Amino acid sequence: MKFLSKILLLVLLVSVSFAQKFEATADRTTVGQNERFQVFFTFEGQSSNVSGFKPPSFEGFRVLSGPNQSTNMQIINGQVSSSITFSFILTPSNIGEFTIGKASVNYSGTKYETNPLAIKVVQGATTAQPQQSGGEISQEELQKNVFIIASADKRNVYQGEQVTVTYKLYTKLTIASIQIAKLPTYNGFWQEEIPTDNTINWEIEMYNGERFRTATIKRVALFPTKAGELTVTPFELNLPIVVKKRRTSNDFFDDFFNDSFFGRTETVDYTAKSNTLKINAEPLPQNNVPESFNGAVGDFNFTSQLDRTSLKANESLTLRFTITGSGNMQLLDLPKLTLPAGFEVYEPKSNLNINRGSKISGTKIIEYVIVPRVQGQKTIPAVEFSYFNPAKKQYVTTTSPVYVIEVEKGDGTIASGSGFSKEDIKLLNEDIRYIKTSSTKFYSMNGDSIIPIWFWLGLILPAFTLGGLLIYQSRNEKLSRNTQLLKSRKAEKLAKQRLKTAQKLMTGNESLAFYSEISLAMNGYLEDKLSIQKSEFSLGKALDKLSEKNISDDLKEKVKQIYEKCEFARFAPSSQNISAEKNLYDETIETIIKIESHLNSRRSK
Repeated sequence: MKFLSKILLLVLLVSVSFAQKFEATADRTTVGQNERFQVFFTFEGQSSNVSGFKPPSFEGFRVLSGPNQSTNMQIINGQVSSSITFSFILTPSNIGEFTIGKASVNYSGTKYETNPLAIKVVQGATTAQPQQSGGEISQEELQKNVFIIASADKRNVYQGEQVTVTYKLYTKLTIASIQIAKLPTYNGFWQEEIPTDNTINWEIEMYNGERFRTATIKRVALFPTKAGELTVTPFELNLPIVVKKRRTSNDFFDDFFNDSFFGRTETVDYTAKSNTLKINAEPLPQNNVPESFNGAVGDFNFTSQLDRTSLKANESLTLRFTITGSGNMQLLDLPKLTLPAGFEVYEPKSNLNINRGSKISGTKIIEYVIVPRVQGQKTIPAVEFSYFNPAKKQYVTTTSPVYVIEVEKGDGTIASGSGFSKEDIKLLNEDIRYIKTSSTKFYSMNGDSIIPIWFWLGLILPAFTLGGLLIYQSRNEKLSRNTQLLKSRKAEKLAKQRLKTAQKLMTGNESLAFYSEISLAMNGYLEDKLSIQKSEFSLGKALDKLSEKNISDDLKEKVKQIYEKCEFARFAPSSQNISAEKNLYDETIETIIKIESHLNSRRSK
């Protein structure tokens, strides 16, 4: 309950601030004799406090109905508005001009009155007979009751001067919704849209003696960019219009359901189109045009500000120009800032803030960052800003002050009384190099080659290393896929390892172990080299394989003798000595080397 009370209090506080207005209107101010028409007395404000309505006398008219009372309330952007309307249906008795007197109401103890309302009564009918087509409302009736009017606050302006165009929708019918069909074009204008309420705010307005509900649907500020007669094309809206369905026959049920109580309606699609506007843009005066004029039209104020007047060389300062006022803000531009030698100026930073009210106004700030490069007393010259004032029909020029700054010696700068010295120019020449576009050859200052040899080695060696690694990897992959080939390649290596073990046993005291290692070395070598399974190995098979490899008989005989000596030593180890062991060791190495050499030479063939 407390929350609801706060909400109601807030609504009341907002509504109290709404202005009060009491007006008299008629659905038309020119009527035919004996024609019916309506008169409305509307109070806008807080309608709940309205009391004591007193209608006028209506002399010269017959009151057919009234007062009929209706109220309306709407909330737009948080603001609550309400109205109360007292309406009458009248018919004139005679031809002539009549005046409906003042009506009055009391609002919170204050009396409000309407203005007198003039009504002209003519002979005959003033309203055309409705053209029915199959019971539907005609396009002519729609055009008469729903339309858009585009109006300009000025028709004759100077080039660059603002003209505000307003589009208002007029209707006597009920519109379900509004959709844009075609936007107007503004050729020859720079345009700035003026925001309107997102919610349509309907008002009552008399137009050509008839009463309409009106709403502003679009506003735009236009600035002619060229002289001559410029055209604003129509603005079109798609409007679904709700109309009462008319009786199409004398059927009893049509008569029954056509009664206002049932309110049978239908929706008719209609495209409303505004009028075309012609704007005459006059050229700006060509006499006494300031040199600094850059197209600004309006009423402006020009100021400048320097953030400091004393600093060291190579430090920065900020010069700010501010333009405020109303006019073509987007097109404002300052003359280029020109500084004497000894200053470096960066590209200016511009900031524009526009207020899009009925008059386009705002503020434009232009900031220059300036860096003095040499010490001494320096001067920043004045800057002119000129604009054309359409109200005064003349050009106006304002000037910024001349700024004098003291620049002290800074780090890395060359002291100078004023301006540049030869040394300054030489320093800048070394600092900034020109782009050389012709062909150039480079030479080493000490006579050596410009590109050392280690540079080329650094380029070539990685390529060779990579190639070697790829070959090595390919070889290993090939060997891994061929087990027999891998064993054959490693046969000599394994034999050498066993022979090293045998060499360690070659002491004369470990004959059995020595001869066993010699025998294993030969077995392993021949098995791997000749592709003989260990389970199938025998001396005879090994000799046959050696024969297939075209090994000489002498070499085969050597192999046979090595095996026989190993077998003999196993059975008579005591007969062996270190000298015999060394002879067998050397003989075995020599035999393996010869077999390996023969097989390699054969493979190479």
